[in-house]
Amino acid sequence: MTGCPKALHMTKTRNGLVAALSVGGLATFVSTVAAQSEGTSTTNDLIWGLMNELLWVAIPITLLVEAILLYTVWRYRAGKSEAAKPTQENRRLEITWTVTTAIVLLFVGVASYGVLGQQPVTDTGPSEDALEVDVVAERYAWTFNYPEQNVTTGETLVLPVDQKVRLNVTSKDWIHSFHVSGLGLKQDAFPGKSNHLTTTPTKTGSYQLYCAEFCGVGHSAMLGTVEVMEQDDFQDWLDQQSE
Repeated sequence: MTGCPKALHMTKTRNGLVAALSVGGLATFVSTVAAQSEGTSTTNDLIWGLMNELLWVAIPITLLVEAILLYTVWRYRAGKSEAAKPTQENRRLEITWTVTTAIVLLFVGVASYGVLGQQPVTDTGPSEDALEVDVVAERYAWTFNYPEQNVTTGETLVLPVDQKVRLNVTSKDWIHSFHVSGLGLKQDAFPGKSNHLTTTPTKTGSYQLYCAEFCGVGHSAMLGTVEVMEQDDFQDWLDQQSE
């Protein structure tokens, strides 16, 4: 018994709508990611460069899997005389998807290693041309010390644009985590130990700082701001703090 033409038309229309919405959603997601990848620091550029590479590899894989899924649902939908057959052992198919998966994982590993080996990530030692800032975490606040300028502030970390910065992250009590997603910065803060971050802010503006490690009842309120200023404005700010 053949299916009703009206029902078949509705099925085709529904499948077409699902496909259109999927493509539209994917396009929106890609454009959103591209907008977020606008450079704000050397570290952020590296992270989003890697994310974009992985995204463009993931898109065709996602489309292929979804196409196979939609075809299978349509081919063996209710009312069809042809029934899906049980899966049989197929060594060629198993070798194909194993090798394909290995290639994808190898690409992800090589691309990630290429980012982790870049200077902004590995160069965390002292540098004459870097602005040194001590980032001190404690329940439930942030303190920022500029040892060379003899300046200490709280809540707002002020940095100059287009200048290398070295952040020495530590804690006074227990584990916290310094996270500024807008600048691509994240480092754990351990008591009695310093972890280091090196970056160069490339865009002025205000960026949200928060603790990314649950640290107690006040964790959600452990917030701060990173303000990236022009060089002259930053120097004026330092002069005001020293008065």
